[in-house]
Parts: sequence; structure tokens; C-alpha cells
Amino acid sequence: METLKREEFALADPVRLEALAQGLVFCLGDPDPTLRDGIAYEALSAWMRKGALPAPALRRLSDLLYFRLDGPEGEGYVHPFAALLLAEVARTDRVAAWMSAQERATMVARAVRYETSVRDYRGYDARNGWRHGVAHGADWLMQLSLNPALDDAQLAAIVDAVAAQAVPESGHAYVFGEPERLAAPVLYAARRGFRDEAQWTAWFAGLPARLGDAKLAYRDPAWLARRHDLLAFLQAIYVSADVSDDARLRVLLPGATAALKAMR
Repeated sequence: METLKREEFALADPVRLEALAQGLVFCLGDPDPTLRDGIAYEALSAWMRKGALPAPALRRLSDLLYFRLDGPEGEGYVHPFAALLLAEVARTDRVAAWMSAQERATMVARAVRYETSVRDYRGYDARNGWRHGVAHGADWLMQLSLNPALDDAQLAAIVDAVAAQAVPESGHAYVFGEPERLAAPVLYAARRGFRDEAQWTAWFAGLPARLGDAKLAYRDPAWLARRHDLLAFLQAIYVSADVSDDARLRVLLPGATAALKAMR
């Protein structure tokens, strides 16, 4: 496998390539980051980005990744990396559509369900590498939000899934860049012209309530962690919209600004 990596995962035989791709899916839960991230993920991502897997192979790969996503969490690696590779599958359909409308709807539903269900908030471990479930789920949602085939109801489900993790109820404080990754699907949905200023302002207005009991303000570690997360998320949205000349992004500014003021 190291030789294959040095050769940038070049493999001419499509039958052998698909067989190897399916086998590598079972390496996603391996605690060794060199195998899990450096070979299994990188190889599968490279093949998808090169267009080396035709639609039937991508369908089979998707089913296998869903299977891993539904299976045991193990040491916490397999679900985040299955989600990250499903983001790559979603990208292939965005670049050159091959999914049916039903397959795409199933993927949206699966991505939303995954992101809202994440409760393992571990990020980077110096010995064992990344878990990063929330960020990987956000990447999956981002690739879907970029797909012009999605309708407004599907985009609404995506941004609501983002809201659920922008302020984790558990009071986990993000320190591995999660707020920026969560902001991306919202920004790309807005860039498509999804929702007007009033609708976005109403959506942002619901976020401060996720901080919890106002009586605990500045007196409870979990409340403070939620405030930290929401502040980082809103600032990521605000900065991206503020520096943009795209009028479709700038409609986010009033709502993000009002939500930031509501947190004072």
C-alpha cells in the first residue's frame, strides 16, 4: 500500500481498483492514522476525485459506507471517516450527476441524521489522529448544499442540522475548527439564493435560545461552552458575509448581527 501511495494510487485495472476500494472501507476504524487516514481515506478520495469509480461502483461504495455508518462505533473512528468519504461520494454527484432523485434524497436524509446524532466530540489526538465527527458531517452537508439538484426543503434540513450542532446541548467547547466547518453549508446554501433576508434573520433568531437557561448565564461551564461555540459560529458567518461582494451572502448579515447582539 505504501508503494501505491507513492505512485499516487494509480491503478489501471478497474476490477482490482473497486475490490481494493471496498476492502479499504474496512480500514476506516483502524486506530493507526497512517492506515486509516493516510492510506484508506486518501486512496478512496483520490480515486473518486479522479473519476476512477463509475456510477455502479459508487453505488456499491455508498452502500458499504452506509453499512459502516450504521455499525458499531468501535473506538470512534469509523463513523467520522465513513461520513467524510460519503462527502466525497456526494461531491462526485455534484460534479457530474449520477444519482437518482431518490438516491440523492436518501443521502440528504442520512447526512442530516448523522450530523444531528453525533455525540462523540473528540477531535485530534496526537497519537491516534482525528475523529472529528461534527466537522466531517459538516463537510458532507457542505457538499450536498452545493448540489444544484437539491430543493429548498432539503437545504432547510441541512441548515437545521447545522444549527443542532452549532450549539451542542452537552456543553462541549469546540477547539478544532468545527464552527468554521459548520458555517460552510449555511454560506453555500445562502450563495444559491436560498431564503431571503427576513427568513435568514428568523433562523438566526432561534440560535441564542440554544444557550439554555438565562439564569445560568456566565455561571455554568456548560452554558459558557455553548456561548463560546455559538459566538465562533456566528463570527464565521458574519466575517464571510461581510467581506463578500455577493448580495446573496450579505443577506445573512442582519440576522447574524442581531444574534450576536442578543448574546451580550
